[in-house]
Amino acid sequence: MRGSGLRSRLFRAIGLVVLICVALTIGLGLVLTRRAVDKATLRDVAHQADLIAATQATGSSTLQNLEARIGPILNRQHEFVLVRRRDLPKWAQERVAEHKPAQGTMDFGGDAYFFAARSANPGTLILLRPTSETGSLLSPYVWGLLIAAAAGGLLAALAAFLLARRISRPVDRISAAARSLTRGTHPEPVPVEGAAEIATLAVAFNELAAQLRRAQEAERNFLLSVSHELKTPLTAIRGYAEAVEDGAVDPREAAATVASEARRLERLVHDLLDLARMNRTDFSVHNTEIDLAEVAEDVIRRYEQPAETFGVALHAPADGPAPAIGDADRVLQVVSNLVENALRLTPPGGEVRVLAAPGVLRVEDTGPGLAESDTARAFERFYLHERYGLERQVGTGLGLAIVKELTLAMGGSVDVQSSPGRLTVFTVRLGVPKVAARETLPA
Repeated sequence: MRGSGLRSRLFRAIGLVVLICVALTIGLGLVLTRRAVDKATLRDVAHQADLIAATQATGSSTLQNLEARIGPILNRQHEFVLVRRRDLPKWAQERVAEHKPAQGTMDFGGDAYFFAARSANPGTLILLRPTSETGSLLSPYVWGLLIAAAAGGLLAALAAFLLARRISRPVDRISAAARSLTRGTHPEPVPVEGAAEIATLAVAFNELAAQLRRAQEAERNFLLSVSHELKTPLTAIRGYAEAVEDGAVDPREAAATVASEARRLERLVHDLLDLARMNRTDFSVHNTEIDLAEVAEDVIRRYEQPAETFGVALHAPADGPAPAIGDADRVLQVVSNLVENALRLTPPGGEVRVLAAPGVLRVEDTGPGLAESDTARAFERFYLHERYGLERQVGTGLGLAIVKELTLAMGGSVDVQSSPGRLTVFTVRLGVPKVAARETLPA
């Protein structure tokens, strides 16, 4: 409705301006036309006076007999002749006395006349025509001017309508797109057209819509990532709680693990609060010198119970310390995601190993693996879920994407190599302290 209101207001405003311009044009045209007709009439009267004066100069009749001779002709033009110089205005009397022609307007008998005075033999010839007679001459010009003004006004009204529609149409589109955004849908980009200001508005709206789309997508992905990360410690807590309930593990050991997972949950909650305050959608990373061997052992403790449930052997061959530069909790998240995926996919009787070396962590499994064409896209969000969701017990499709994001945030890298059905290896590489000796991975 706003677009229609704008169009109506533009049309009314332009129409009002057009009407004012047409009225001024008609008024000015009437004044100029009246002047032109008056000048033409005065020239006609002067020309007739010249002809009569010339005829009188070559004839033998007096001015007194002139009225009788040409009176009927003059009457048809509503004209008549005077012969007394004193009837003229003073300035005209002076010109005629000097034998100069004089013409203009004057009052005679209470009416206005065009006059032309000439020296004639013998005396003064004064030819008069009423100024009211110009009305009949002016009428055709006035009608023509009014018709032209009406035609121009109609054309101007049509142009005003088209211009108002041209201006309001882009605004209507932007308004409709904005209403679509408020309903939560993402409209197509509005066309960039119209005047420079309207085009700039369209460009700004398209940029705003694109930024909003990206922000919503980032928020959606972030919420999915958070929900995925919350599952890992909650799964460990639930697993140990069930193990304690069944008497399968020592309560103190279970309590220590539950406390450790609770601290991780607490850090995640703090991260969420910090991100909300900073209006960001990524996690903080605090790199320090860590031991990847300890991270591997921590992962083994965390997933011992789920591994037994799946019937999969889970172990981490120890080969001494494995120093690296990273965030211990984030590395634990990375390896936990990899191990969780491996346990879910490895068939009963299979094996999952976590190997640590300076700056390197490897997670190996004997599951179905990945096709060669899939390894390059394995870390894309939702790719593996869409690719294998109907074939395997895959997760949400976010785990590997989170692994890559966290590894890159710590300054590292991650890759995958797979021989389907035999061995799949995920390798995480991090920085190594300068003082640490580089070691090779155990066989």
